[in-house]
Amino acid sequence: MIPFLDLKAINAQYRDELAQACARVIDSGWYIQGAEVKAFEQEFAEYCGTKHCIGVANGLDALILVLRAWKEMGKLKEGDEVIVPANTYIASILAITENRLKPVLVEPDSATYNISPASIRAAITDKTKAILAVHLYGQLADMPEIISIANAHNLLVLEDSAQAHGAEIHGKRAGNWGIASGFSFYPGKNLGALGDAGAVTTNDDELAETIRALGNYGSHKKYENLYQGVNSRLDEIQAAMLRVKLRYLDSETQRRREIATAYAVGIKNPLLLLPVSSKDVSNGLGNHVFHLFVVRSAQRDCLQQYLSGVGIQTMIHYPIPPHNQKAYSEVFSGHFATTKIIHSEVLSLPVSSVMSDSDVAAVISACNSYRV
Repeated sequence: MIPFLDLKAINAQYRDELAQACARVIDSGWYIQGAEVKAFEQEFAEYCGTKHCIGVANGLDALILVLRAWKEMGKLKEGDEVIVPANTYIASILAITENRLKPVLVEPDSATYNISPASIRAAITDKTKAILAVHLYGQLADMPEIISIANAHNLLVLEDSAQAHGAEIHGKRAGNWGIASGFSFYPGKNLGALGDAGAVTTNDDELAETIRALGNYGSHKKYENLYQGVNSRLDEIQAAMLRVKLRYLDSETQRRREIATAYAVGIKNPLLLLPVSSKDVSNGLGNHVFHLFVVRSAQRDCLQQYLSGVGIQTMIHYPIPPHNQKAYSEVFSGHFATTKIIHSEVLSLPVSSVMSDSDVAAVISACNSYRV
């Protein structure tokens, strides 16, 4: 079986360095908010091109804390509307509702699956205060256009960069487009920890200071609390793991792009709709880091069953859109036709830095041999 994602093999490449980093933390005697967290925050900020990086417990907390900080700073208040794509993972929506803000779902672009600027424009009301731009599957949303819209309407922009570490447009990376960005370092991400971890990036000094305090019990100074905060801090050991893996992120991304190029050029079956053209991928497509390589098929379930039968593991990202989840059954109304089609047809093929050329060829061959 060709696994969808072999995390054991991915981390085995760096086992000795990871073990040394872990030992370094153990031997330091300092396990919370120590030198490793400080160093990773600086290194990841430099990688993204931002002034600040604040380590937090996970990617959801990263988004929650940005919105909460804007409330504390007087930039948002309960009931304000936040525009967000309807086809995102539910965490994007949870961050909004956790802050008692109103998520306004809009349709994505049917080609990129990212939030559509035209849909954003159509959804803006006098209650709209922010845009949550999700970089789905590893490709940046149309950030130049989104920033233009935000500036014209005085809206806050928060990036959900959980799947887009290192993706860029015109040399400007994910995490450095909006006022702030939330990152996840869940083990399966392109930059994955060995447990839960996350971070916020921003160039806003006040926002960074507020988020740092909120994630540390609301404390800016020991035993003094400005806010009714939470405990959401990046673990020292996870920071050490991430420092090791950050050094290899660009080379792993290059391998993902090589695999995506091979898929885009090699898969010829008209029953599968590819995410990008072979020309786009061959030109490097710096806007895409291929966290996922997602195809579409009107016979998605049959395709997945067939691929499994010939030894290829696939995943669905995601089978149920947020507005159809029971958790939000009384929150959302309306019909999202594009989102419905996407969720019923998408299938993610294996793509990772440890796939061999023969694995890639096998996936291509299996996709081409599929018949209804």
